[in-house]
Amino acid sequence: MAGHGDLGSRLSTRLDGVEAELQDVVRIDDLVVDAATSHLAVAGGKRLRPLLCLLTSELGPDPLNHEVVDSSLVVELTHLASLYHDDVMDEAPLRRGVPSAQYVFGNSSAIMAGDVLFARASAIVAKLGPQAVLLHATTFERLCVGQLHETVGPREGDDPIAHYIQVLADKTGSLIATSARYGVLSAGGSADLAEAVAQFGEKVGVAFQLADDVIDLVSKPELTGKTPGTDLLENVDTMPTLLLRQGAQLGTLDAEGSEILRLLDSGTLNEDNLAEVVDRLREHSVVEQTRQLAHQWVEDAIKELEPLPAGEVRDALHAFAYAMVDRMA
Repeated sequence: MAGHGDLGSRLSTRLDGVEAELQDVVRIDDLVVDAATSHLAVAGGKRLRPLLCLLTSELGPDPLNHEVVDSSLVVELTHLASLYHDDVMDEAPLRRGVPSAQYVFGNSSAIMAGDVLFARASAIVAKLGPQAVLLHATTFERLCVGQLHETVGPREGDDPIAHYIQVLADKTGSLIATSARYGVLSAGGSADLAEAVAQFGEKVGVAFQLADDVIDLVSKPELTGKTPGTDLLENVDTMPTLLLRQGAQLGTLDAEGSEILRLLDSGTLNEDNLAEVVDRLREHSVVEQTRQLAHQWVEDAIKELEPLPAGEVRDALHAFAYAMVDRMA
């Protein structure tokens, strides 16, 4: 939150406090288990969800309430737990520039480590009361449903792009929305403001993932911690390839796009020719279309902030939203 004066300084200090508690809560008094449960937290991360929770707490009368810190821990622990599970399902070799937990410890250990972190989050949220517990449970259900829908794919007759957007809203938008909502509520803020920032957070989450679709193709591996085009290699459609397929179905796809689709669907894509296909795709207009779509979701998110009072918090939320799409990793 650089550039936001006293607010930025306050949030930075408080985020440092959340980070210290996070590093403590992921530790388990067991030499074998501790290495797995602390693996991703030690590797670092953007900590976007606790930061948003701290920021929206400024809309309530008591932003220094320790429940705000607890809420911040809950959303980050839940996020970390979901990453362990995602990496097992995706067979991802890297996460945050380091070997993924499933790569280091094996699938079973990674799954159980994620479950332990979710249990830790549940223990903390239990102290926050029934409303917080229900919100946490509902959010975790959406995370799981989103992953299931991604795994199963759209049903016959479903719009693949609408299905994909819903997956992004469930898998990413839901927890970002909850982070924003927790911040207001744990600081004693109004339900109306909590709803406004939650709607903002959900749309920002979709924008964040659409930006990731672009980053996956155009950024350097040393920034992202993974090989460009990994989703292509795993035959997973993201927004650029979905736009190619939509164009093909509508009969509007150009020759280059048709050739990229042919290469993707030929069954011959491998680590040796992946870079060539990624190079061709990153030059196609669907990448810029995806970037513009991410910005449109940000613009729609910002409209949700109209009920908020004018001032540094609303300005900082604007900056937060744009930072989600104007990034390289």
